[in-house]
Amino acid sequence: MQEFIAVIPARFASSRLPGKPLAEIAGQPMVAHVWRRARESAAARVVVATDDWRVAEALSPFDAEVLLTATDHPSGTDRLAEVAERLGLADDAVLVNVQGDEPLIPPLLIDQVAARLFDDPDASIATLAEPISDVETLFNPNAVKVVRSRSGRALYFSRAPVPWDREAWDRDAFARRPELLETDAWLRHIGLYAYRAGFLAEYRDWPPSPLERLEQLEQLRALHHGHAIQVALSRVPHPAGVDTEEDLARVRELMSHPGGL
Repeated sequence: MQEFIAVIPARFASSRLPGKPLAEIAGQPMVAHVWRRARESAAARVVVATDDWRVAEALSPFDAEVLLTATDHPSGTDRLAEVAERLGLADDAVLVNVQGDEPLIPPLLIDQVAARLFDDPDASIATLAEPISDVETLFNPNAVKVVRSRSGRALYFSRAPVPWDREAWDRDAFARRPELLETDAWLRHIGLYAYRAGFLAEYRDWPPSPLERLEQLEQLRALHHGHAIQVALSRVPHPAGVDTEEDLARVRELMSHPGGL
């Protein structure tokens, strides 16, 4: 595989979990677990991009490469753009955005999303998805759905249950016809991205697009500007990240057992 850089945006502030990157899991800060997972991937370099010196200090014992970035970035993608600029990366350099709240992220998925971008030289972004097998996820607005073309490129992302089967206008129809979900027509988007550095330089100068504002999905900004997004089906299950205290308790329990790391 060609070389790529894994970047872990680790914003200290969080409305639901203040100081989330430093939340203790199995005796170490959460961001350290994410960093270790990224180091187990094929990434040639792993960089933690944070807006707070406390995160850098917590990672010092691990000899992790940390970059202190601006505190006012509206998204992790904007933070990645700053990293690409400050590292002086060429436009065709590939960066994988590894969320700082995913201590269980399989290294294989980091490699897979990078490989997908290398496979399509005309795409600016690559990401992952997995089949939806239950009605609750299909109708959950927090589970983002993606529709893709035959070539694997994203056609649209939505919080709505797209595509919409006109023979099943309500949730009860799925209870009557469970075979409706026995297809890969419905895909849940996994928020793991690979970007080309040149795209990131363009992205940060664009205002939010109309569809992005409606759906609150920043990847729609790239589609609005005509950039291609490759979507691969994940090779292994993608564990949920940490957004709430309940998530944190669940991950702590999982990682407290031998082999949980």
